[in-house]
Amino acid sequence: MNDYHIPPIERIMKPFENFFKMEAAGGLVLMIAAVLAMVWANSPWADTYHSLWQTKLTFGIGAWQLSKAAILWINDGLMAIFFFLVGLEIKREVLVGGLSSPSQTIMPIAAAIGGMVVPALIFVFFNAGKESIGGWGIPMATDIAFALGILSLLGDRVPISLKVFLTAVAIVDDIGAILVIAVFYTSSLNISALVLGLFVLACMFGLNRLGVRHSIPYLALGMVMWLAFLLSGIHATIAGVLGAMSIPAATRIDCGAFVEKLKRHIADYERANPPEQCVPGLNSKEQQRALAAMEHTYEKGTTPLQNIEHGLHPWVSFAVMPIFALANAGVALEADIVSELIHPVSLGIFFGLVLGKQLGVIGSCWVLHRFGFARCPAGVTLKQLYGAGWLAGVGFTMSIFIGNLAYEEGTRLVELAKIGILFASLVAGVGGYLVLRSGGKSEPGG
Repeated sequence: MNDYHIPPIERIMKPFENFFKMEAAGGLVLMIAAVLAMVWANSPWADTYHSLWQTKLTFGIGAWQLSKAAILWINDGLMAIFFFLVGLEIKREVLVGGLSSPSQTIMPIAAAIGGMVVPALIFVFFNAGKESIGGWGIPMATDIAFALGILSLLGDRVPISLKVFLTAVAIVDDIGAILVIAVFYTSSLNISALVLGLFVLACMFGLNRLGVRHSIPYLALGMVMWLAFLLSGIHATIAGVLGAMSIPAATRIDCGAFVEKLKRHIADYERANPPEQCVPGLNSKEQQRALAAMEHTYEKGTTPLQNIEHGLHPWVSFAVMPIFALANAGVALEADIVSELIHPVSLGIFFGLVLGKQLGVIGSCWVLHRFGFARCPAGVTLKQLYGAGWLAGVGFTMSIFIGNLAYEEGTRLVELAKIGILFASLVAGVGGYLVLRSGGKSEPGG
């Protein structure tokens, strides 16, 4: 297309589109939101920060109404969308990604388990016998957006296989965190609501079996399931993960048939208006018919799971997660910050994320490699694995989320947990970046 035919608005929006396509963009926006929250919470306008998130928002019809503080709508509602995306990513990785074969899964699974167990034990060491012991799950989590964002900043200094490895570790880590939330951070159960939620989930799987591929029925049933889980006592975000498992993940035609059909429709389009006669304007009826056939073929050749994941990813990266960070990362720092950093909660989280993740991830990989159970990812050096162990210590989103569940809202323990998470994530991110940057460029094709 000539520049003459490019509308001015496209030229204006191009730099923004390029930014949002960057792998690191989501992590950068998340970081900006976290910094803004910290500045706001420690500014002369700190009262407005806290009052905003405690504002009551009510939704309902007639006599039936659901009223919650804004912070809870974010943590229980918006984060269900985040967990739905996590569920889609888990399903994709298991079917076709880094967790799709035993040879690929052994080392990431072991690294993730080690990276969850060791941090939890370190936290318990600092908090045994104290009321804060319930936060043991906080340092188990890895923030995939931040970790991969930092990796993308390093460009060709890290091999693709390291990104695949860290993604697989983070996915398994997410599975572990979801299980911890479901089992250990669930309040008393409302069995009737839980049964309703599971029944709705069964209906969603039934739609999949019937061949329903449109997203609207799944969305409608998913909202009902979310509400049922919210009322059941199991954290509502678990509904997002379970709902994602019901989304169809298979194409309706194979690759060969897709290519043949598409070629035929393109030929029909070309016959309707030969290239030498093409000018910008309305399509003829024949062209429109060929385009509709292409669209129908495209729908058959793609999967609802990948389409929804692709469409949802920018909304989660640039809206859901930044809003969550803005609402949750604002911690009022006391004058004596040292005493806050050396509190058992802060220390347990800091050493759990920074030291525990390294020991758990690298230790598990070394044991498997040493005894021949698994091999390191192709083209990845031991130093690069060590750098990945550092990056696994960036907990942020999931750690803050678990911290909100572990401790009662508004208590100092929540604030101390956030201080430990923010400080540890900063140190782990910078440390991982420096370790990987000093490792030199990876070999081509590595």
